[in-house]
Amino acid sequence: MKKFLISAAAAAIMTGAAYAQTEFYVVQDTSTKICTIVDKKPTTTTTTTTTTTVVVGDGKVFKTRTKAEAGMKTIKVCAH
Repeated sequence: MKKFLISAAAAAIMTGAAYAQTEFYVVQDTSTKICTIVDKKPTTTTTTTTTTTVVVGDGKVFKTRTKAEAGMKTIKVCAH
C-alpha cells in the first residue's frame, strides 16, 4: 500500500510538471520588428542593453507552440 501511494504521488508530480509548460507568448523586438514565440511569461516590456521586447497580440496566451505560430500569423505587426 505504501509503494502504491508513493507511486501515485510521483505520477501526480510528473503530470503536474508536464502541464506547467503549456503557455506560449508572441513578443516583438522593437528594434528589428521581428516577432518570436517565448515559453516564459514575459513582462509587459523587457529591456536589455540593445533591444526592447514587447508582448504583442493583446497579450494572448497560447496553449501550444503550434497555436502560437498560427496566432502570430494573424497579428498585424508580425505579418510579413
